[in-house]
Amino acid sequence: MKSINPATGEIIQEYQEHSSQEVQSIIHQVDLDWQDWKSTSFSERAVMMKNAARILREQKAEFARLMTAEMGKLLLESEAEIEKCAWVCEFYAEKAEEFLRDEEIASAASRSFVAFQPLGVILAVMPWNFPFWQVIRFAAPALMAGNAAVLKHASNVPGCALALEDIFRLAGFPENLFRTLLIPSPAVEAVIAHPDVVAVTLTGSEAAGSQVASLAGRYLKKSLLELGGADPFIVLADADLGLAAATAVTARMINQGQSCIAAKRFIVVKEVAPPFETALKTAFEALRTGDPTDSATQVGPLARPDLVDEIEAQVQRSVAAGARLVTGGYRAKRAGCYFEPTILADVLPGMPVYSEETFGPVISLITVHDEAEAVRVANDSSFGLGGCVFTRDVQRGEAVARQVETGAMFVNGMTRSDPRLPFGGIKKSGYGRELGSYGIREFVNVKTVWIK
Repeated sequence: MKSINPATGEIIQEYQEHSSQEVQSIIHQVDLDWQDWKSTSFSERAVMMKNAARILREQKAEFARLMTAEMGKLLLESEAEIEKCAWVCEFYAEKAEEFLRDEEIASAASRSFVAFQPLGVILAVMPWNFPFWQVIRFAAPALMAGNAAVLKHASNVPGCALALEDIFRLAGFPENLFRTLLIPSPAVEAVIAHPDVVAVTLTGSEAAGSQVASLAGRYLKKSLLELGGADPFIVLADADLGLAAATAVTARMINQGQSCIAAKRFIVVKEVAPPFETALKTAFEALRTGDPTDSATQVGPLARPDLVDEIEAQVQRSVAAGARLVTGGYRAKRAGCYFEPTILADVLPGMPVYSEETFGPVISLITVHDEAEAVRVANDSSFGLGGCVFTRDVQRGEAVARQVETGAMFVNGMTRSDPRLPFGGIKKSGYGRELGSYGIREFVNVKTVWIK
């Protein structure tokens, strides 16, 4: 595996993949450690999870530089990601016991209750776009619930994958409780099929999710999928346009637009569409592209050359189909995997940027007549991850939020994940939930105990 800096194209380091025999051995070692780990107390686990949070903060600068070097994230965003990882570790260290406490239920028995017990070794197949957060948000609740984990990370962030393994080991967790597998995608089936692996969680593309879910079904293993999104960003006629426009830039440009919950389809009521477009154009053209390690940079590179090819093709096909190019639209004229911040207006059904997930710095403006059409267009998608609506009438915003078919809706704020709130999607955005009390219960045995 090669770690390549997308800002420069330079090879950072090469890593030797694990052989199939090494993979089998690692999984066996993880299962052996789990046999003891599952009996530990929540208080014992919490000490180690808080240690992990401490290590993340103490080595934040080092981990942030690693992320930025491997996938191009702005250094300031990388540092913020590490802080969020520490937060989720602390959250589950404090809340796991409460979330998994026995639940007493009245029945014909003298006593009956539900116990939440660990399952075993969980396989995590994770993406490159948030290389620490996506892993930690799974691992913190999974380990606190008493499970063990093996990680198959994206092949372009092997340094991050190994660093994550080191964090849990340094925090005092058993040597093999959390292990990284340096394997290509075709080797995932053998891991899912392994008798010691009891479940799989994947964050990634629709295609990857379909393949992993099929394999999990074949081998009768539970699966959780967090897939792509084409999140609606609805601006109603009574919205605070200054707030909406400022939030729109952040909601689209975070991580260079490479986020499943980044706002992608901007659905604007016709009365306010012209000033909203003008505000976005002004903001986009003022963004500074450059070195992601420079604190003044606002637009860094995409993570890989093929991602630049893909977003460029989506824009070109949409313009050919009638979309109006407001600004941007091309590769940046500089070395590295850069693409200009782009706005497409007059977007209609049938255009790629209307129906497909756009994983890059591209805004798609869709003008609608009224609130009812805004909801209809928002729901006219095969995805259903997140979304938001802007209006000065909070009750109206709540009513719209209830109608939009997504796993989460935000009123007068951008879609984001929070350890305290469940996170996940519907439709082709996946199934199951991460975070909150719902997330920690995804990978436990919900056991009924009946006593008379």
